[in-house]
Amino acid sequence: MRLRQIELFHAVLTTGSLTGAAELLNISQPAASKALQHAEQQLGFALFSRVRGRLQPTPEALLLRHRVENIAQELHDLQRLTANIARPGSSPLRVTCTPTVAQTMLPDAIMLLRKAFPDATAELSTQHSAVMYESILLHEVDIGFTMQDFGHSAVRREPLCNGQVMVIAPPGWWSDGELAEPLPLSALAGQPMIGIAIHDAFGGMLHSQLAHVAPAPQTAVWVQTYQLAYALVARGQGLALVDPFTASCDQRQTVQTRPLKLELDIMLYAVFRLDSPLNPVQQRFLDIMRELATRMLGRA
Repeated sequence: MRLRQIELFHAVLTTGSLTGAAELLNISQPAASKALQHAEQQLGFALFSRVRGRLQPTPEALLLRHRVENIAQELHDLQRLTANIARPGSSPLRVTCTPTVAQTMLPDAIMLLRKAFPDATAELSTQHSAVMYESILLHEVDIGFTMQDFGHSAVRREPLCNGQVMVIAPPGWWSDGELAEPLPLSALAGQPMIGIAIHDAFGGMLHSQLAHVAPAPQTAVWVQTYQLAYALVARGQGLALVDPFTASCDQRQTVQTRPLKLELDIMLYAVFRLDSPLNPVQQRFLDIMRELATRMLGRA
């Protein structure tokens, strides 16, 4: 199939009619009908059958559908890329980060970036760290923000700031005097806790530290994100160990926070490919994220 035939096939799939496809492609209905007939003649099988006034894909067309939709998406992405390149100062910013960073800093960072680069476009996503590194290596994103250091030789890791492991508790759990002091790890013995079922460096470190506490904390609920752990703690379901960004995002003081008395810092990294130097928009965004993270942890 030629590209124009693929575009027509996808347009008919999308609209369900030749008239709708013709409007979508900005061509006449007779031209669309003729192009579809020509494509079917070349292929040697029908792509659509008419059912109650609408064109339904044939079984053969359904076999092609997934690949055609992928090609259509790639073409759309190419059109977006060429449009962005044609506009000076509007290099696309493709960023991924962990859910915690997305919730606590990403919206403010984008707002500040658009003040500096009003024409900048952005594609944002959240991923766990292992998936993030794969996306960077596959050129699916340009820059990521994570609290895990994989040490991959093709990826540059730039430390932005560091903080402490934090303990969060329901309101009123500790007295004002207790809040002023770090919490010893031994104080978690036998306490009700929300478990963090995340298989990354931070999650692994938390599990190994808690393994030395006796009697073991009472964990009835396990979660995949620190945000969900936070929500459960706010509802009185126990304590949780979280990163400093999750702990510092509480503007309404719905939980209590204390640093864990543990000689271990949590580092926030910016990660990007060594073979792709950051452009001005990406570099400015990295600087903004560093400023926000430092300010947030300083406030905490």
